Parts: sequence; structure tokens; C-alpha cells
Amino acid sequence: MSESPLRISSPAKLNLSLRLLGKRDDGFHEIDTLMTPVPGLADELTFETAKAFSFTCDAPDLPVDDTNLVVKATKLFEKLSKKKCKAAVHLTKVIPHGAGLGGGSSNAAATLRAWNTLHNGVLSEEKLHAAAAQLGSDVPFFLGNSTARCTGRGEIITPVATALPALSIVIFKPAFAVSTVDAYSRTAQPFELAGMDYEPKLFPWGEIVNDLEKPVFGKFIFLGELKKWLMARPEVTVAGMSGSGSAIFAILKKAELGSSLIQQARERLDPTIWAWQGTIGG
Repeated sequence: MSESPLRISSPAKLNLSLRLLGKRDDGFHEIDTLMTPVPGLADELTFETAKAFSFTCDAPDLPVDDTNLVVKATKLFEKLSKKKCKAAVHLTKVIPHGAGLGGGSSNAAATLRAWNTLHNGVLSEEKLHAAAAQLGSDVPFFLGNSTARCTGRGEIITPVATALPALSIVIFKPAFAVSTVDAYSRTAQPFELAGMDYEPKLFPWGEIVNDLEKPVFGKFIFLGELKKWLMARPEVTVAGMSGSGSAIFAILKKAELGSSLIQQARERLDPTIWAWQGTIGG
């Protein structure tokens, strides 16, 4: 590989809609979800020349052993390509963990892309997609860079017919994470919070709805209260949960209203809540 480090951006995603269509024979849920990348919110992977593979991360709470998706993606690439992956790989984390923003899946896809670049495209797009699907349901989405409808268990990617317009958003995440496995395990006994509006909100480009909100809000009541508070704010067009949480996003009526919304959320709800403002679509 080149002496110059290879730097790969690994963006987050939002589930604008997430419908659960039933349990599959393989144990996964059949889903229909509209996902869009959040290019301004991204981790970074750096690949530097080395005699062997190594992996480090600047987030001390993130494992760097064989359970990390970067390591899993590297080993799978070596198996499929019959090539040795030699580089010192460092992950700079920006996307919060356990938020439903797809950070780990994005890292896995970026790793596959990077190794394939460094090995002169030894794997075809079809083989890369198959490898991504082995690593996780969301991983194939991150091989692309545009809004798409994802079906099956999430691995069937279809570009959208109606382009997503530029939307100003704020994403909030409390200190706690939500386990995807736990969220899906609660779908059989959803609990509805009083006063919560779970109905789809329709737009020309699609809808905002998440079938995991009932089971997740039933356990993590703060997330439901956060969504209700956002939906009542005059700055907000609509709010919803991404994936299995714990991130709640709000689409703003005007971009310049984001700073005051974040300030008020910290003053009235949680002084330590993580927040990010930016744009999707366009």
C-alpha cells in the first residue's frame, strides 16, 4: 500500500421510517425501512502502512478485539480475497455508540471498502455486498452513499424514486444506550405511553414512523418524553427515533432554530444530553 495513510469517512445514518413486517424463519424480523446517510456526522478510519494488521480506537469503552466489526470485516475480507491485510488501522469515534445511528455497521462497510481499494478492487461489488450482509443487516446500506429503502432483514437495498430534499435536523442522545436485540425482543409486548403519537407523519418524500418506538419507549420512558417534548416545540416539524434508539431526531422548520432547541433541551430535560445539528438529503 501507499506510504500515505488512507483516510475513510464512516458516516452515521437515520431511519426515517422503520416498519416491522413479521418474524422470519431465520430469527430476524422482516423490515421495510427508509434510511439516509448523515454525512456530516461521521467516524474516521485511518489505514497506515505496517508489517501486520493492528486495530486501535480512541474510544476507551469500545472493544478492539475480535468482537469489533472493523476486525470482523478485516478477517472476512482476508478469507474472501485470499489477501493478507497489513495496516495499522485507527478508528476515531464521533458517532455515539448504542444510538441507532449505525456507527458499527458503517465502520464495517468502510473497512471493506478500504481493504478493497488497497487491494486494487479484488472483490466485485456483488461480493462486497454479500460480505457486508454477512457482517450485519445494516452494513450493505453503507456501501452506498444515498437515501435508500432497505427490505428483507435490511440487506436488500433499493434507491428511492423521490429524492430526499435538504432537511435541517438535530439529533439527541442521552447517556444510556439501547440494545438492538433487547428492543426487538420486546416487540411481542409493546407498551403504549399515554399521550404519545405513534402514527406515521406523511411527507412528499416518504413518512416518519418507527414500529420500535412502542417497545423501546415502554422501557426507556425518557426517550418517549423527549419525543413528545420535541413534537410540541414550535421549531420542530416532526420528531422520531432512529433504529432501535437511543437517538431521537427532530426535523427543524429553520436551521437557525437548532442552537436554541439544543440549549432548551439541556436546560429542561437533561444537562448532559449529547446533541448534533446538521443537514440530511439535498
